[in-house]
Amino acid sequence: MRRIFVVGCPRSGTTLVQAMIARHPDVFSLRETYFFESLLGDAQVRWGDREARSTRRWYHRAGMAQSWGRRRLHELERVHAPRRRGPMPRRWTACARRYATMLDDAAGRQQRIHWVEKTPNHLLFLDEIADCIPDVQFVHVLRNGVDVVASVRDADMQLETRAFSGGMVRWARRWNHAMEMHLARMGAARHHLLCIEDLIGDTENEWQMLRDFLVLDPGKPLLAHPGCEVADAQAEPWKTSAITGIVKSVSGKSQALFGAQSLAWLREHLVNYETIRDAVHEQHRRSPLKPGRQGEAAGRRCTAVHNSAGKSQPAGRRMTPL
Repeated sequence: MRRIFVVGCPRSGTTLVQAMIARHPDVFSLRETYFFESLLGDAQVRWGDREARSTRRWYHRAGMAQSWGRRRLHELERVHAPRRRGPMPRRWTACARRYATMLDDAAGRQQRIHWVEKTPNHLLFLDEIADCIPDVQFVHVLRNGVDVVASVRDADMQLETRAFSGGMVRWARRWNHAMEMHLARMGAARHHLLCIEDLIGDTENEWQMLRDFLVLDPGKPLLAHPGCEVADAQAEPWKTSAITGIVKSVSGKSQALFGAQSLAWLREHLVNYETIRDAVHEQHRRSPLKPGRQGEAAGRRCTAVHNSAGKSQPAGRRMTPL
């Protein structure tokens, strides 16, 4: 069984990428599970939100699972595991392994040999996921920061939720932090970085690279629509077009949602995305994909990006502090 996690800053195009992968007939998919952020907690702390306070106690630091993570696993098993598996484990590592086994079995019952899960915040828990789930692969989805912040605001206006609360400044900080985390994995085995603008502009080539990385059978054509559920469009109306898994060009929302002053602020405080995108392109050129592995020799860390003036700076450093 091959296990795939699609991660990225929320509103970066992760749903579209998940749905496109789910169109392959060998892939099982499901709605966002929010599992590891429930299991381990402190997502806001990991995002670096200034007002965030840790909810972890000494027993969580000793390896116990958060109670709502155990409840979340129980909820998921009611949907995806026809038979209960006895008492719920108390240690988070055991819960994580049980989660993976649940999805393995659910995929196997549908004669699928891959499963794909997409919860954007799982970007914050890459090490924990890799430590507990064997043969895992991560697809990182990147998108221009101004478009991400605008899309967050647009989704919040469609249906107000806590998931998109916090305003422009918080989401600019989060996007910058997401870029740091993506760049830290660039060139690492089992990690593939994909810019959503490239998937839209050159779908065939980007899909081929992604398909080869995930070791999906190239002889099986994509289905017209995902063969499994991806999201609930009624509960999350902002995902309506993405859940088809069919790539379409989209118009940016930033000009309509932000005035000149806000746009200028964002451009000043966000990390230079075009530089990051160039680095991703260079990594793809330098390290052609092998099945299931990407540029292992390149190491795990990308230590620098270059600003528009050509000067090197540590990954994720902002031109102007937030």
